[in-house]
Amino acid sequence: MQELNIIAKSIEENLDVPRISSETNEPGFLGKVYIESYGCQMNFADSEVVTSILINKGYGTTSNIQDADTILLNTCAIRENAEQKIRHRLQTFKALKTKNPKVTIGILGCMAERLKTQLIEEEKLVDLVAGPDSYRDLPNLLDQIENGQKAINVFLSKEETYGDIEPVRLHTNGVSAFVSIMRGCDNMCSFCVVPFTRGRERSRDVASILNECEHLFEQGYREVNLLGQNVDSYRWIDPATKEIITFDKLIQLTAQINPDLRIRFSTSHPKDITNEVLHAMAAYPNICKNIHLPAQSGSNRILELMNRTYSREWYLDRISAIREILGPECGISHDIIAGFCTETDEDHRDTLDLLDSVVFDFGYMFTYSERPGTPAAKKLRDDVPDHIKSKRLQEIIDLQRKHSGIRNDQMIGKIQRVLVEGNSKKSDQHHFGKTDNNKVVVFKKGSETIGSYVDVKITSCTTGTLLGQLI
Repeated sequence: MQELNIIAKSIEENLDVPRISSETNEPGFLGKVYIESYGCQMNFADSEVVTSILINKGYGTTSNIQDADTILLNTCAIRENAEQKIRHRLQTFKALKTKNPKVTIGILGCMAERLKTQLIEEEKLVDLVAGPDSYRDLPNLLDQIENGQKAINVFLSKEETYGDIEPVRLHTNGVSAFVSIMRGCDNMCSFCVVPFTRGRERSRDVASILNECEHLFEQGYREVNLLGQNVDSYRWIDPATKEIITFDKLIQLTAQINPDLRIRFSTSHPKDITNEVLHAMAAYPNICKNIHLPAQSGSNRILELMNRTYSREWYLDRISAIREILGPECGISHDIIAGFCTETDEDHRDTLDLLDSVVFDFGYMFTYSERPGTPAAKKLRDDVPDHIKSKRLQEIIDLQRKHSGIRNDQMIGKIQRVLVEGNSKKSDQHHFGKTDNNKVVVFKKGSETIGSYVDVKITSCTTGTLLGQLI
C-alpha cells in the first residue's frame, strides 16, 4: 500500500530510498556502474537516459555498490536539505574509496550544475561532475579519470533533449513509466534554482515522444507520465509542415496511441494551463483527470515577490475551469512554500484560506530554503525565523491532511476503474493501483493480473489511501 497524499516536511523524505539500476554483467563491458537518483521525477528519468548511454558504450550495471567500479549520484539542488543529504551520502563512501582507490565517484544533475568545480574542491572523494545536459559526454569523462585526474562538464545546452535515446527503465513496476517531453525552464521564479541548473526551455520532437510511448505500450506498460518543468509551455514546430504542436495537441496524439494507455503529466504552471488543455483532457477517457498545479502561496503580495506572474484570483479561476470542464472528481494537487521572505501572519492566513477555498486532494509542502544565486537570495532577506516557518508549515500540513480526508471520503460508495500496479506493501493478499484521479486503492486480490484494469467499489479510506473491493 502506498501513502501518496500526506506530504513530506522536507525534501529528505523523498531521498531516503536509493534508486538503483538493474543487474547486468555481459562480456566486454568497461566496468560496473551503480546509480542512485534523488529528487524530482525528472532526475529519475534522467538516470534511465544515463544508464542507456553507458550500456551502449560497453558499461555494465550493478545493484551492489560493493561491486561497482563507478558510483554515480544523480542529485537535486532545489533545497539545502537535498544537498546536505548528498554530502552525507558521500561521506559513507570513504571506506569504499579506501578499499578500492580506483573506484570512480561522480555527481550528476542539478547539484553538479550549481556547484561545478566547487564540488571537486570541497568533496575530495568526487572524481567526476556532470550537469544535466552533458550526459552524452559521460563515457568520455570516465575515460579521462585515471592517475588521479578529475573530469567535469557542466555545459548547458539550448538544444539537448535526449529525444533519440531510449531509456533503460530503472524506476518502474512494468506498468507505469516516465517520458520526458521537454527540458529546462524559462520561468524565473525568484526562489527557484531550476533555470540555472537545467537551462532554458526546449521541447522534444513529437515523433520521438510518440514512438517512445508506443514502444512502452508494446512492452506491456499501460501508463505514461509526460514530464517537464512546465509541460503546458510545450511547443514544437514540425520542420516539414511548419505546424505548431502545443501541449493540448500533444496529449491528444498520445492518447490516440491506444485507449488502454493512460496518460498523465506533470508539472503544470498556473499561468500557462489553458482551457484547450482541459478540453483535450475531457475528450479522451484515457487522459487522467488529475492535475498538479503548484500554488506556492495564497497571498498576492508573496506571489509577486516570488515572480509567479499570476494572482490568487487567476489561480482560483483556473481551479474553477478545471472543476467545470473536468468535473468535481478531478484530482488537484499543489505545492506550497511556508515562510517565504517577509511573509506575515496575514500572508500565511491567505494561504490557509486558499487551501480552504480549493480543498486539494493532496500537496507537497515545504519551508522556504534560500538557494544561492536565485533572485530571492540576491534581493530579499530570508527574515522569517525557522520556528515560525515550522509552525506555519505544520498548520498547512494539518489542513491538507483534513482536506485529503474530505476528498477521499467523497469517493466512498463509488466504483472506480483502477490500473493494477502490484502487491500492497502491507499484504501480499492485496493488490494496489491508482484511480483515474491519482488516488491509491488497495483491494483484496482476485484473478486480475498486474497491468490490468479492474473495477473497484470504494468501501472506506484513510487520508492517504482508498480501500475497496473488486466488482
